[in-house]
Amino acid sequence: MGGLANMGITLAAGLVAAAAASTYALIHLLHPLMRQYAMARPNARSSHTEPTPQGGGIAVIGLTLIASLLIAIVIPAYSAGALTAVLGATLLLAVIGATDDIRPLEAVPRLAVQSLAVLAVLYALPPNIHLLSAAPVWLERALLFVALLWFVNLVNFMDGIDWMTVAEVVPVTAALALFGLMGELPADATVVALALCGAMLGFAPHNRPVAKLFLGDVGSLPIGLLLGWMLILLGDRHLAAAILLPLYYAADATTTLLTRLARGEPVMQAHRSHFYQRAKDAGLSVPAIVLRVFALNLALIALASLTVWVPSLAVHAAALTAGCALVGLLLYRFARTQSPR
Repeated sequence: MGGLANMGITLAAGLVAAAAASTYALIHLLHPLMRQYAMARPNARSSHTEPTPQGGGIAVIGLTLIASLLIAIVIPAYSAGALTAVLGATLLLAVIGATDDIRPLEAVPRLAVQSLAVLAVLYALPPNIHLLSAAPVWLERALLFVALLWFVNLVNFMDGIDWMTVAEVVPVTAALALFGLMGELPADATVVALALCGAMLGFAPHNRPVAKLFLGDVGSLPIGLLLGWMLILLGDRHLAAAILLPLYYAADATTTLLTRLARGEPVMQAHRSHFYQRAKDAGLSVPAIVLRVFALNLALIALASLTVWVPSLAVHAAALTAGCALVGLLLYRFARTQSPR
């Protein structure tokens, strides 16, 4: 068991509660500035019809970074250099995201900065980490670069309706924190999971339908980076669990991208082709969509937990099959939602 696992549930719950309360309060303080400088105007991708402040990610990411650094001072079970690199890369994405929220940037500079952040996180990984034992390390790192860069962007793409990112990030980070308290995730990643979970809970009241505040790129991009980093670390020990936890987000965003590519549609252009967006356009309410995603995530967490607790290849294969079936069923139901007559 790692150093954090010995701290117990009480301190972990206290960290979540402190991050939630601090984020909620900080958003209240920053809200007038967001209304003045970072208004999200409705566009082709939007689900909102009125200009709405964005930038809630400033509080979410800021409190996550602060809490992680403070705990790092108290707990010696950290690789200080690795954590510094990860949090520095997270801050870099937050800065570029905030800039883009205020004044939209071109795709190339955005992608270049995202690539630098991803490279920093990969550099910070433990040297002995090896998710795909059959592949050479250099090939695995190349695949991880592409996967993590895509994950950063898909979290941003999926942040398209109220509470969607809350319904994804809160259960996934809670599961990661639980695995960490069991000793299945490094202490630094466990603290980050607890802090991010709490920060998203503090953000949730401001984002409940109809939202008074959005995360913005300042939140969604670095959240994608942190989640991807934690999932890679989990995948080194429990690959099936690391695949299952973000499976809905990955399936919706990746299937949508591949479909648009196959149709020759411009993938860098704003659109409303994601399955959850199609369901909303067909008349399904935002709370109904988010509740379905949240329930699916709970089921995926149960399957992931099974793969952590039972070291059986047959069980892992069955859990992955069941997870894919559940995700596929929800995507199918979203796609088949009928417009109200």
